[in-house]
Amino acid sequence: MKELQLKYGCNPNQKPSRIFMENGGELPLEILSGNPGYINFMDALNGIQLVRELTQATGLLAAASFKHVSPAGAAVGKTLAEAYEKARNADRVSSYGDFVCLSGKCDVATADLIKPLVSDGVIAYDYDSEALEILRSKRKGNYNVIKISPDYVPDEIERRQIFGISFEQGRNELKIDKSLFDDVSNIVTLNKEIPDSAKTDLLIALITLKYTQSNSVAYAYDGQIIGVGAGQQSRIHCTRLAGNKADNWFLRRHEKVAKLPFKDELKPADKDNAIDEYVSFTELSKTTLSLFTEKPEPFTENEKRSWLDTMSGISVGSDAFFPFGDNIERAQKSGVTYIAQPGGSIRDDNVIEVCDKYGIAMCFTGIRLFHH
Repeated sequence: MKELQLKYGCNPNQKPSRIFMENGGELPLEILSGNPGYINFMDALNGIQLVRELTQATGLLAAASFKHVSPAGAAVGKTLAEAYEKARNADRVSSYGDFVCLSGKCDVATADLIKPLVSDGVIAYDYDSEALEILRSKRKGNYNVIKISPDYVPDEIERRQIFGISFEQGRNELKIDKSLFDDVSNIVTLNKEIPDSAKTDLLIALITLKYTQSNSVAYAYDGQIIGVGAGQQSRIHCTRLAGNKADNWFLRRHEKVAKLPFKDELKPADKDNAIDEYVSFTELSKTTLSLFTEKPEPFTENEKRSWLDTMSGISVGSDAFFPFGDNIERAQKSGVTYIAQPGGSIRDDNVIEVCDKYGIAMCFTGIRLFHH
């Protein structure tokens, strides 16, 4: 297949629409089910690059939950099911209707995990026959399933058009691996100890940022992303947004959330939205209260802060330098202990000083990871 006609582009009025190979070659992918759209392919093709690089960097299987051309979550695991469960749980509200990206052959366990979730589709290198049938049963047989060759290597030059004007640049083939953190001279803070587990988390953060709409900041912990702040014009807003998501991820693990008195047979999305409101606000809406058998015990601001104060060992990556120490002040409130960022700000000394105040280890990678 050399080209695929699409229903429309980003919006229904944008026709005609298609994907094709400019060199006239065969597309490196196959549609096994459904009819993926323009944005589906943008999510799928960005996401498959992300998970491929995560696997290359860590040696583990990887999964991503992509939504509107940025990852809502990404993770590594010993199995694809483990990786995707962690990726989806990073931000369950944002992952509603996501595109699933897998760095391997989709097996039955992963397909069973995907089956009850609301998502637009999945892309993987291959599918077990039983897993494929499970996925094909979603959406009355219209669920989008894409198979892509793991051996596909794109051209070194990539092109796009904006307002009828063509842009051309070399692909971002920058390799991100643990060697960034092995040179102690790159660690510019008094605390120079970054354990292997944190190096893995920093790798996950940086590789995720490589495929996140800039400006962007990512928080990672235990082999997964727990908060992404994407597409903000100010870096402190990225740091706050990602930090708030990381806080919600941690608050969802409080015993009060586990004991919420939900009514039986609620849809998962209703529970996710209710939990998000419960950990975010003191007063609940009437709509949310109607989902419980009784009014839940309030989750007070003091209780939340006390719980969040137990967070530690969190890693943060930034796609460009932190221009002010306020980013570090916000990050440390979410238990951040390790940071990787390019460096190069005229206020680097201030940023380092704030890190030293909190005992944070920070590595200057020297690499910028803008993605648009």
